[in-house]
Amino acid sequence: MKPIIIGIAGGTGSGKTTIVDIIQQQIGEKITLLKQDSYYKDFSHLSAAKRDKINFDHPSAFDTKLFIEHINSLKSNIFVQAPTYDYITHTRTKKTIKKVPNKIIIVEGILIFENAKVRNLLDIKIYVDTDADLRILRRITRDIKERGRNLTSIVNQYYETVRPMHIKFVEPSKRFADVIVPEGGENKIAINMILSQIQNILKF
Repeated sequence: MKPIIIGIAGGTGSGKTTIVDIIQQQIGEKITLLKQDSYYKDFSHLSAAKRDKINFDHPSAFDTKLFIEHINSLKSNIFVQAPTYDYITHTRTKKTIKKVPNKIIIVEGILIFENAKVRNLLDIKIYVDTDADLRILRRITRDIKERGRNLTSIVNQYYETVRPMHIKFVEPSKRFADVIVPEGGENKIAINMILSQIQNILKF
């Protein structure tokens, strides 16, 4: 049986990770997760000042070719060595993480529905739709705690790239979703329905 590929998309801070965490907690080892954020291009050849100016919310910031190769490999029951990314220095680290094929492969990221080649590899497409004010507050909290950012840089980036790229690329990709989940991890009914569908798939 070929793995079922589930794509979970949505804007920054929408609650994608919360939903993924709940699914993993409930389903366990039968799921392999591939995060689009791990596939940012390696910008180590640029100076720190130039790296700070990169639009990380534009599709061109991602190594989509490698991302597609790895999804195809997992779909063909071949393990991959997924890259890891340092969000503070904006460079790819030397460490890789082995991702093994599984019955369920979850692919998560803000732009996975934007690219037709990625989109066509997904068997189930879930879009997490959360109000902009909640998303920016969650992003501020995450970037300060986890990525060593300060409030001024987060706000500037939001106005300069995050918001316009969301409007241009992320929000329009919602039309490709099979399921839209309002309010992310707070929507217990939607999450239970998703879990039920996954459990049904795993029975076969």
